[in-house]
Amino acid sequence: MPPAAHAAPQGGAEVIKLAPAKTRSLAAWLKPKAIGFVATVLPPLIMLALIMLVWEILCSGRGATLPPPSQVWKEASDLILDPFFVNGSQDIGLGWRVLTSLQRVAIGFGLSAVVGILVGALVGQSTWAMRGLDPIFQVLRTVPPLAWLPISLAAFRDANPSAIFVIFITAIWPILINTSVGIRNIPQDYRNVAAVLRLNHFEFFWKIMLPSAAPYIFTGLRIGVGLAWLAIVAAEMLTGGVGIGFFIWDAWNSSKLPDIIVALVYIGLIGFVLDRLISGLATIVTRGTAAN
Repeated sequence: MPPAAHAAPQGGAEVIKLAPAKTRSLAAWLKPKAIGFVATVLPPLIMLALIMLVWEILCSGRGATLPPPSQVWKEASDLILDPFFVNGSQDIGLGWRVLTSLQRVAIGFGLSAVVGILVGALVGQSTWAMRGLDPIFQVLRTVPPLAWLPISLAAFRDANPSAIFVIFITAIWPILINTSVGIRNIPQDYRNVAAVLRLNHFEFFWKIMLPSAAPYIFTGLRIGVGLAWLAIVAAEMLTGGVGIGFFIWDAWNSSKLPDIIVALVYIGLIGFVLDRLISGLATIVTRGTAAN
């Protein structure tokens, strides 16, 4: 008889007491989480500290043309500590400038995502559309983004829609091309199932094409959002306004290198966040089949 069991009185059934289930302590649950967090965060922090140290040493001499980190903090710390100040129409914090640029990116990238997915699905599904449109797309996608800016300014005669168009025309190509490749790689078995179920064109697009091509589509979206963020910064340098790109150009004309360096940090961090957002959405939608 097991140690935890004991006999019931005569004439009764045997009663066995089970040991209580072991509960995992909070410390045991937190320990692997903490180890994983430290393993992820600590190496970049160490490398960042080393880079800052080398930068400080190299740029602290008399012949240095770039400011060291200590000077950047001394002259531009207000842009870091208070990014949302407003002292005038043009004298505003970097936070507001970033939000203005992000608004343009959201519109331009959103339009490129919708058009790119729809046209990419058409090109991937139709052999005739691929033969007719693919050579044109391959030529247009090699045109540098800023080369479109004079055309957009002539067409829209306003800086804001012109910048949005530059974002659109820059971000659409990776989305379109990756979508068409994903559509062409749909397994024939899926098409056979759609034929058996007699799905109409909309049902086939929504239930078969999009889920099957989702990993390719999100790869194109990640590339596209990065290009869109690059394009808006370059376009704003030429079109003006209150965006982050114009801030960099204005700081250069005012010889404020520390302000430029802080703005570059903002641009890099926002670009990283945008990429992580698309990557996280891809993981949710594709259930981890999209490449990270």
